[in-house]
Amino acid sequence: MASPPSAAPAARERIDRAVLVIGAGMAGLACARRLAAEGAHVLVVDKARGAGGRASTRRGDGTSFDHGAQYFTARDAGFAAATAGWVATGVVARWDARIIRLEAGRLASTEPAPERFVGVPRMSALWRHLCADLPVRFGARVAGLRRDQARWRVALDDGGELAERFDDVVVATPSLQAVALLAPVAPALGVLAARASVDPCWAVPVAFATPVQAPFDGAFVEGSPLAWIARDSSKPGRPTGPDCWVLHASVAWSAQHVDEPADVVAKALLAAFDDVVGGALPAVREIAAHRWLYARTRQALGEPCLHDPALRIGACGDWCLGANVEAAWRSGVALAQRMLAGRS
Repeated sequence: MASPPSAAPAARERIDRAVLVIGAGMAGLACARRLAAEGAHVLVVDKARGAGGRASTRRGDGTSFDHGAQYFTARDAGFAAATAGWVATGVVARWDARIIRLEAGRLASTEPAPERFVGVPRMSALWRHLCADLPVRFGARVAGLRRDQARWRVALDDGGELAERFDDVVVATPSLQAVALLAPVAPALGVLAARASVDPCWAVPVAFATPVQAPFDGAFVEGSPLAWIARDSSKPGRPTGPDCWVLHASVAWSAQHVDEPADVVAKALLAAFDDVVGGALPAVREIAAHRWLYARTRQALGEPCLHDPALRIGACGDWCLGANVEAAWRSGVALAQRMLAGRS
């Protein structure tokens, strides 16, 4: 006698709740996309005019600069699979750059060549792609959160409030901003987030009328106010035009000059660049300076994310696991997985 057919597997329970994600950087968008894929009604808000956070792109007069994150690597299997998908879509490409290390202006070593990836035609392309099928509201700075009959109400810094009420909140901001939002409503999470520490970084995007005579595309620099220099124009998909570079100051120099006027910083770091490449820089066509207050994680939390299932609030970001794009993605996915575990 034939055995009866086995029962069909139960349909996967979908998450049916409203989730607010504060922050449209990699951590926030990774978390939002994972939750939305499981049926959550997600709204992403960000205080900036566009997505990407510290991996955004600065546009100039016929120029663009990746003035925050310069590239990313993909060592984690999950993130490598996601990166492969972005490459197949055409929003990411491998940057086969000549990277060296300089000490006191002299070649110290040629850096190993892990696969380095960048957005195409600029870093911000990846974040626009990740936002494409999500409801995202830019120019909305969250000032505070409060519980109202088991749901979250959200105050904005303009004195208004989001009309929506939310079952869950994800705080995907730099750690110090996360502490400010978490401490009044989830003190235990606020204490944990405060354990992470970050350093500032001054960035100077500069375009030259003619190419800089340097036999490299990027360099880690020691013994200088600079820590990193890169020829942005060498990245794949970039338009032809001025020779565009990004200069990142060292942690120590940035901290020492954190309140310096931008024009003074631009002049000082341009002079440091001139020293590094041996002088005779071409004429400058365009220059600016941007201060990233929460640029580099000095001490990571050591946990993938933070989550209080009773309050239904959590936090994620690169500061949980490290100091790069991959760490941010892993943190965002980890928080989504914790939120999905209960599926209520």
